[in-house]
Amino acid sequence: MGIKWLHRAWPAAPLALALLAATGCESGTTDAAPKPTAAPSTSVARVCAKPAAGPAKAPAGAVTVDPAVPGDLAAKTESSPPHTTFWLRPGRHTLMSERYDQVSPKEGDVYLGAPGAVLDGRKTNQYAFVGTARDVTIRYLTVQGFDAPRDEGVVNHDSADGWVIEHATIQNNSGAGLMAGARQRVRASCLRDNGQYGMNAYKGAGVISGLVVEGNEIVGNNKDDWERRRPDCGCSGGVKFWAVDGADISGNWVHDNRGTGLWADTDNNDFLIEGNLIEDNDGAALIYEISYNAVIRKNTIRRNNWVEGRAYAADGDTFPFATVYLSESGGEPRIRARTDKIEIYRNVLENNWNGITLWENADRFCNSPANTSSGDCTLLVKNPDRCAQPAIAKAPLYADCRWKTQRVDIHDNRFVLDKSAVDCTVKCDRMAVLSNYGTYPDWSPYKGERVAEAITLEQHNRWHDNVYVGPWTFVVHDASRTVGFKQWQATPYRQDAGSTFRAGDGG
Repeated sequence: MGIKWLHRAWPAAPLALALLAATGCESGTTDAAPKPTAAPSTSVARVCAKPAAGPAKAPAGAVTVDPAVPGDLAAKTESSPPHTTFWLRPGRHTLMSERYDQVSPKEGDVYLGAPGAVLDGRKTNQYAFVGTARDVTIRYLTVQGFDAPRDEGVVNHDSADGWVIEHATIQNNSGAGLMAGARQRVRASCLRDNGQYGMNAYKGAGVISGLVVEGNEIVGNNKDDWERRRPDCGCSGGVKFWAVDGADISGNWVHDNRGTGLWADTDNNDFLIEGNLIEDNDGAALIYEISYNAVIRKNTIRRNNWVEGRAYAADGDTFPFATVYLSESGGEPRIRARTDKIEIYRNVLENNWNGITLWENADRFCNSPANTSSGDCTLLVKNPDRCAQPAIAKAPLYADCRWKTQRVDIHDNRFVLDKSAVDCTVKCDRMAVLSNYGTYPDWSPYKGERVAEAITLEQHNRWHDNVYVGPWTFVVHDASRTVGFKQWQATPYRQDAGSTFRAGDGG
């Protein structure tokens, strides 16, 4: 799964500290006076440096866990009834020494860490908390040093439902620090320096819905650099979401991850991404891929994609690698959500490598060998085998077998670019809506420029009422076609009505 770029297409807030959003300086040549655009009141969760302290004494009725006894936590969990509260004394707690020595909570169990309580896997145990018990709570506990395999997680390994993770520090583990189930709440926690993901929101059976990720610091993940170990795997970053139906991602500080900050990949729907500070990630701040219906608002997004964007540019790649990247994703009224569009508004994007790219791979559709999400189909067609000739060439399958970048509404944002700050001369200044030339497979009904024409002119993708500061250019239709602001606004594109543009570098 994961993205294949153009040239690869074939084969909380209350828990956070206030942060002022960047607005850019006022020097430079004025083509049109920038109108004021409301800056987002972004809050940021700075929880890793000073985590909240847990209870210094055991709550009434709690089972006390002794760090001097290896395996005490797992043993007392096994011998206690459901809905037991466990209080971990200060100190370094360990499990027994076998790979699969782990904690198997029962329904409703609560784990509370005293100040300084750490559960350490010593790079010996693979998992910390496993099993399918519902409504487990973990608070004020540091979980570190577990050696989970790729794509697997240390906490809530089996994606059980209803878990609450609050004021926790999950750090320096292999694989994903945390998995996710339905109705999971992750709040005011530090997801730091894990080998693959801070959190992998994936559930092999069942649906993840009602997911809340609020007021967390998500930093330094993908430490093991999986995209280099498995090129183009799409298996890295701060948080990855797979087939999540309903998620609120708010008030998080997502920064300095190797690769993408937040990545929703494959049939996600109904996301609210609001009030986050997303900065200094090596790759894109946000990728929304073959997914549906989202509100992306009031985020501050800055200095992202400098590493990956610069590397592709140095290799001569002309694709507009973006800091907010929508790949075959759009609004779909037939799929129930809080919106029937992807609406991107009241965000500040400052000094990223490129801006927003709307992209469709003309060769990526249900049952196509070029679909890197192998075996998956759109949410409108449950059986990929239906997407074949001759039926795919006619309604309704001609439309429904293809993930479409459509009904994207980008407005009231502020885009600031100072090339001297980014240290670039070309290929870092682009906003884009484009596709490739359809070529594959032989039976594809989407060959030629059909998809490029549709995403550019026919699928209701619209920029308007934005403010641009800096030397922005615009890529339309395909990667070879770059236009200036006036041509971008003129027929046939007619984009950015009501927007303002100041061409000089933004400070």
